[in-house]
Amino acid sequence: MSLAAGYPLIAIPGPSPLPERVLRAAHRISPDIYGTELAATNEHVMAQLKRLAGTTGHLAPYIGNGHAAWEASAANMFHRGDHVLVITSGHFGRSWAQQVNEMGVMVETLDFGALPPEPEALARRLAADRDQIIKAVMVCQTDTASACMADIPALRDAMGDHPALLVVDAIASLGCAPMMMDDWGVDVLISASQKGLMSPAGASFVWFSDRAALRGRTDLTTPYWDWHLRANATPDALWRFWGGTPPVQMIFALDEALRMILDEEGLIAVWARHAALARAVWAAGEAWGQDESGIRLSVADPASRAASVTAMRLPEAEALRAWTATHCGVTLGIGLGAEDPANALRVAHMGHCSAGMLMGVLGAMQAGMVALGIPHGAGALDAAARAIAEPA
Repeated sequence: MSLAAGYPLIAIPGPSPLPERVLRAAHRISPDIYGTELAATNEHVMAQLKRLAGTTGHLAPYIGNGHAAWEASAANMFHRGDHVLVITSGHFGRSWAQQVNEMGVMVETLDFGALPPEPEALARRLAADRDQIIKAVMVCQTDTASACMADIPALRDAMGDHPALLVVDAIASLGCAPMMMDDWGVDVLISASQKGLMSPAGASFVWFSDRAALRGRTDLTTPYWDWHLRANATPDALWRFWGGTPPVQMIFALDEALRMILDEEGLIAVWARHAALARAVWAAGEAWGQDESGIRLSVADPASRAASVTAMRLPEAEALRAWTATHCGVTLGIGLGAEDPANALRVAHMGHCSAGMLMGVLGAMQAGMVALGIPHGAGALDAAARAIAEPA
């Protein structure tokens, strides 16, 4: 017998669950793409995206996923042969470094394994760059694989007077954790639609400062990736914003999702909700990890844990993932980038996620441990419930 009938719970770190309102907003016939209605909606979405990122700077939208935004940003910042420093704390930081390197950019990594970046190490490396050949410092605010959170203001401070651009991947953090691009001195910010923005996969965004814009076009800048054409588009030229036919249904979805985040719940409340849900998962994971069960959270320091996803080592995680999907309708994230992926998993708590949804995920996980005979400490659901009750 399966107990999976009913509304499925998706706890993977993207694409995240879509609110029904967002699905309904997207489920519209396309209007005239040269008309005023869609132009006005698109202009509003661009303004809302700047509010979300905490910037009055420039914004270039792209049809594509986060990898597209990686390429777009690099194509506008770097010439072939430029030297950049990529700080890595997991699989996605290393993937980003590899992609930029394959574009012909000379990439140096400052690798922290699956641990949070150390600002002091960045300061030492930049102090040694006496000729200031490093053009940019690049870092994931949240590495989606390790669930590690970088302290962006501390890294900005560590850069001191070095002229390198600060480039931040906020694909797994924007809309889930604080991001104040202008106040923090971020020059280029990258994100996408399918995680904290609660929208379908397929749109990505690059925000950039005046300082980054001064780089001008490079020998990697092609007409399609050129962020100046998109950021400087007029409201009635949707094809310039999007490099061709606009993604009409995506624009409607983003408009509704951003209204929910910014105008209804409010960004501060959204950040607080994600933080509370994250603490509930951590509490459950720490309780399961008692009695030498072998279960442990991947990031030991709570201050360095992501608000949007939690990674953990869990014996027989692969079997547990299969059991929760088959018997409970709960999909957990794979142990991407873990040393032993078969014994690791990730629990997402990003975007459209409530306490009830999260408790359902944790309850299914515990049921699976019982069914499969996976050793685990007691009191995890009580601990999660207490964490959820605290902000009330």
